[in-house]
Amino acid sequence: MNRKTLALPAVAGLLAPLLVACGGSDENRAIVVGTTDQFLATSDAPAPLDPAFAYDTGAWNILRQTVQTLMHVPRGGGEPVPEAAESCGFSDRLSESYRCTLREGLTFADGTPLTVEDVKFSVARVLTIQSDNGPAALLANIDTVETKGEREIVFHLKTPDATFPYKISTPVAGILSKDKYSDKQLREGFEVDGSGPYTMKAEREGETVVKAVFTRNPNYKGTVTLRNDKVELRTFADADAMGKALEDRTIDMMTRSMSLQQVKKLTDNPTEGIDLTEVPGLEIRYLGFNTAAPSVRDKAVRQAMAAVVDRGALVSKVYGPAAKPLYSLIPSSVTGHSTAFLDTYGEPSTAKAGKILREAGITAPVKLTLHYTTDHYGPDMKTEFEALRDQLNATGLFDITVQGTKWSSYRPAQKRGDYAVYGLAWFPDFPDPDNYVAPFLDAENFLNTPYINKVVRDELIPRSRRSADRTAVSPVFGQIQKIVAKDVPVLPLWQGKQYVAARDDLTGVEWALNTSSDLLLWELGRDTV
Repeated sequence: MNRKTLALPAVAGLLAPLLVACGGSDENRAIVVGTTDQFLATSDAPAPLDPAFAYDTGAWNILRQTVQTLMHVPRGGGEPVPEAAESCGFSDRLSESYRCTLREGLTFADGTPLTVEDVKFSVARVLTIQSDNGPAALLANIDTVETKGEREIVFHLKTPDATFPYKISTPVAGILSKDKYSDKQLREGFEVDGSGPYTMKAEREGETVVKAVFTRNPNYKGTVTLRNDKVELRTFADADAMGKALEDRTIDMMTRSMSLQQVKKLTDNPTEGIDLTEVPGLEIRYLGFNTAAPSVRDKAVRQAMAAVVDRGALVSKVYGPAAKPLYSLIPSSVTGHSTAFLDTYGEPSTAKAGKILREAGITAPVKLTLHYTTDHYGPDMKTEFEALRDQLNATGLFDITVQGTKWSSYRPAQKRGDYAVYGLAWFPDFPDPDNYVAPFLDAENFLNTPYINKVVRDELIPRSRRSADRTAVSPVFGQIQKIVAKDVPVLPLWQGKQYVAARDDLTGVEWALNTSSDLLLWELGRDTV
């Protein structure tokens, strides 16, 4: 999720907020969900909710409520199941031809018919517009799209791809009306027209959304069961303001991004009327490198950093039980995980790092700036980067400074290559090892990285996609992770947990945030007993 820029779970960016509506005793009042995610329309991102542009968790969480996809990942996870489609499946043994049949009688929220031509149009415009924000990469393997009759559509792929059902379950493949969206231009602003469970109206101040109001779509036809009629998603400047709103009953739930202090407080000293729920999470945090930048162009610099970063100490100091060290791009709960960085560099060692630099002819201390975003992944990221700075400087091998920037400027600067070293989070588009590899290493990747490894890109990633049995490709992902540990285009740091805090009369909280940090607002209801 690019992904993903806006991210949900976790302490200091490990969580994603869900809040319930304020005021009144009427059981039918809106459920209010809080978030610290910010939704802005800027010159760099004028169309934050267009599926051809949107590629962050916050924007995707709005689109998932409003725009239907052919398939979707069911409530409890697992393989995608039909949503706007009645059925979908590969029609060949090589996983190169994917055929779907639409449900009968589908319409958009305004009542106009939804056809296979709209599906074809929606995919084609993503590939035509080719936004540099990255979502088109998920559909880049589509060669041609063929419609047959009124309800059948076939995707012919360039190469075999067993992960394709997951990719068309994401908002980049959201079905749009060809009458309301241009086939060549992004739709600027905050309007969304789809056929999903809800319609959405954005309330804003200037170019910033302060509230997104989701109302049940009476024309929705799909597999989702709505347990409410209206949900409001309210934005907050920080976790403290969001937490106060929950205590004051202004909101019903909060998830992303709660602070570590809030999680500790609710764990150690529970507040009457508020429940804290831990839900499984697949978020990872990492340092990314612009490998073309002079200061980190020599991989020895990156390797030396990998040899001295103490993930255990970092997690213990900043995040405690809300995170754990990560030694590969693929988290421990996903098939294909390994400990490639630990296997390659062992425990943190200044002596080993110094040797790496000396053998490369690099004179210490190496001067670097570590960049982080101040307002996107929670309030503890500043503390994390100060701890990283202190670790690296303590070795005498580095002269590190840190610099924080607001997300609206940070992400465009990172994509332009302005930062030699930067911190990001990744919330998976779908829970498959491919989605922890391709967004960083494949063509048209999320990072816009200059790093290219042809073995990974041209051989290993394509090979991994040929098998529908994802456990069978673990050795391939093992090879990829060894290459990443050797070249260090990215440096994995930790993986996190997710928490949701909610008023105790709210139901469905445990289902409202899945492992990929997708908000499922339709799961929320009120206990009327």
